Amino acid sequence: MRYRLALFDFDGTLADSLDWFFGIFDQVADRYGYRRLVPGDRERLRGMETRAILRDLGVASWKLPMIAKHLRQLAARDIARIRLFPGAPATLAELKAGGAQVAIISSNAEENVRQVLGPAADHVAHFACGANLFGKPPKIRAVLRAAKVEPGTALFIGDEARDIAAAREVGIDSGLVAWGYADPDFLRALSPTLFFDRMEQIAPALAG
Repeated sequence: MRYRLALFDFDGTLADSLDWFFGIFDQVADRYGYRRLVPGDRERLRGMETRAILRDLGVASWKLPMIAKHLRQLAARDIARIRLFPGAPATLAELKAGGAQVAIISSNAEENVRQVLGPAADHVAHFACGANLFGKPPKIRAVLRAAKVEPGTALFIGDEARDIAAAREVGIDSGLVAWGYADPDFLRALSPTLFFDRMEQIAPALAG
């Protein structure tokens, strides 16, 4: 295969959690003292980088670890409402069958990720979960060491600007998807190594 290691973000990339996230958004905002969403925010914020979103909402940076922990707890509570995107299990299976190691790098808790994956968890060789909002690079480096692959043979696939930033910080290729949290046109403008309009494109592209 073109890539020996395929690293995936989880929420918005493999798991369809967007509607769940916006459903609990206002209650989390009230709890941690930042503004609720107003009409038009949902689409407007999808075209912004994460730090700009935090500034726009008035989220204090020192609260981010507490917010992330609370979101993981809410995800565990509501886990039955979160499903994989169609085609995700088949994509992971195809990558593994083709000889690539599969890893998941996520801010979510590993238990939540495994529950949503169900049997598809068997296709994942490495889990690096519980990352803070901007803490994916150390997780990626740890997986590279565990997988014993060179950075040039790894690809990180995500759905937000911070995912391509993490890939670039570590020195690996990036792939961004059209179906997640961020606006597709905004993501294309970031010039990822690969861009995917459909889940079914991933495995063939990684095979080269």
